[in-house]
Amino acid sequence: MMTIEFDDKMAISEHIEEFRQRLLFCVLIVFLSTLFCFNEIENIVRFFQAPAIGIKFLQFSPGAYFFTSVKIAFFCAILISSPVIVYQFILYLLPGLTTSEQTILISIGSGSVILFFSGLAFSYFFLGPAALHFFISYGSEVVEPFWAFDQYFDFFGVLVFSTGLVFQVPALQFLLGFFGLVTGKEMISKSKYVVVICTIISAIVTPSTDPLTQLLLSLALFSLYLFGSGFLIFLKK
Repeated sequence: MMTIEFDDKMAISEHIEEFRQRLLFCVLIVFLSTLFCFNEIENIVRFFQAPAIGIKFLQFSPGAYFFTSVKIAFFCAILISSPVIVYQFILYLLPGLTTSEQTILISIGSGSVILFFSGLAFSYFFLGPAALHFFISYGSEVVEPFWAFDQYFDFFGVLVFSTGLVFQVPALQFLLGFFGLVTGKEMISKSKYVVVICTIISAIVTPSTDPLTQLLLSLALFSLYLFGSGFLIFLKK
């Protein structure tokens, strides 16, 4: 009996130590990525500025651009490091799972990363330009568009990151289907309610009030929902 308790304590301590090591590794990756991004900050800033066509960016306070540069470097470091972080999380969970569960977890983890970066790309190339075009064109005959760069990044960064998160819908559906909480056919039957939910989420995520931006995100979310539901039906879940 004493031996079993000792082994259990050793097992728990080993799990804690493994978790600590993987967490430190992730922190190190984020730190190094931040340094790399800060070294390339001029190119990154130009990349973020590109969708705002015709806008002159200004610095309204001492050090504003510097602190925004640090924020951008850290933001990009999180994005770059996210596949490594997800991979470390999967490696930590794999030993305690069965072979089928390991396959499911790896599939969900890989799909989640792909969906996240797909959301980032969709936001950068479609949502962002649509929202910016609305703000630039609105009142352009009355006011000259000069923007504070730090406020622009807060606007654009939140839009891009939040879109990446809401693109996780199929991954969430797959988890629910895998645990038998909801089937693919049940998800399809609730589509009319999902349309309303997608519209509400789009209105919250998109910072602009133009209908085109919200419509684009709503259609993308609903398409992802249908894809996740159809995939579960294909798997007979």
